[in-house]
Amino acid sequence: MKKLTILSLTILFSIIALIFVPIIYDYFTKRSYGSEPLEVDVQEDTREIATFAGGCFWCMEKPFESIEGVNEAVVGYIGGETENPSYEDVSAGKTGHVEAVQILYDPNLVSYEDLLQVLWRQIDPTDEEGQFVDRGEQYTSGIFYHDEEQQEIAEESKKQLAESGRFDEDIVTPVKSATTFYKAEEYHQDFYLENSVRYEFYRSNSGRDEFIDEFWGEERDYEITPPGDGEVVFWREYEKETEDELKARLSDIQYKVTQEDDTEEAYNNQYWDNDEEGIYVDIVSQEPLFSSVHQYESGTGWPSFTEPIIQENIVEIDAWGFLTETKEVRSQYGDSHLGHVFTDGPEPTGLRYCLNSAALDFIPKENMEAEGYGEFLYLFEG
Repeated sequence: MKKLTILSLTILFSIIALIFVPIIYDYFTKRSYGSEPLEVDVQEDTREIATFAGGCFWCMEKPFESIEGVNEAVVGYIGGETENPSYEDVSAGKTGHVEAVQILYDPNLVSYEDLLQVLWRQIDPTDEEGQFVDRGEQYTSGIFYHDEEQQEIAEESKKQLAESGRFDEDIVTPVKSATTFYKAEEYHQDFYLENSVRYEFYRSNSGRDEFIDEFWGEERDYEITPPGDGEVVFWREYEKETEDELKARLSDIQYKVTQEDDTEEAYNNQYWDNDEEGIYVDIVSQEPLFSSVHQYESGTGWPSFTEPIIQENIVEIDAWGFLTETKEVRSQYGDSHLGHVFTDGPEPTGLRYCLNSAALDFIPKENMEAEGYGEFLYLFEG
């Protein structure tokens, strides 16, 4: 019995350490005393912005990033008057901000109306004092519109929800004009991916899922259909080819890199020192990945970039190098092995996407329009 008790205590303390030691570590090593306004450069491409609040922003990022057509979801703060608020001050209710998520999406693939339907299924729209286990104004829900059209759509969606009778109490989620959105500290971004154990522990104890199940049941997973007759871009319709088909189409090194996770020789590959303007696409699926605008000389002998063109097209998988943890980078639609991403890159991201040239096809700027990538010409303006 004594041995069993000791074993139980050991397991208990191990679980506590797993959850709370990283929290303490983050507090002292990653604590930030300020955020920065998020500047989204939406030019004449197809992307638009939506901003929602729904309590703890860790729980608001995952539902939107999993939607096809959402390029990226960024967690941050909105609605207050304090400039560059820190997480510590926002979470303490000192700044007037709420935790929120700003979504960059393609309206040809997902509509603003659909994003609102996803939002309603994540929150308690009848609670004006917080969300689930998190209490206080900083955790209240909200819709922050970016133009009159969004305002009209949001107010109509709210009205329809109220008239549906799904909730006995009034729908109190406010519809407000968007103000400056401050991107939260980096350790909050993609928290559900980077800290999956802590995320699942918090989520399972927050009461959010129980509420969603109670009021939405089988309708909690909203099915999204591309709006109107919007044409789906060709790379999103790529279907994985057979092994024989790929071997016939790709060179030996291209096949080994993309399909067998091989690595080509440094300084002896096609694009490591390329200085032309243009974008890089997956050699298999032709989906757009990176741009010469974000390429830099890393001194490694492989093409390196600070950020992708479309975050949605990049899949990052935990991996291990020589005694160090790293992340493998694969393409979303082609499922090609591209390379790895490291945290020793330059500003503004601090990232180094180190890729194999053999996994890439380069589209020069002057050919982008003709080859179906005209929407990305905004990258080269200004």
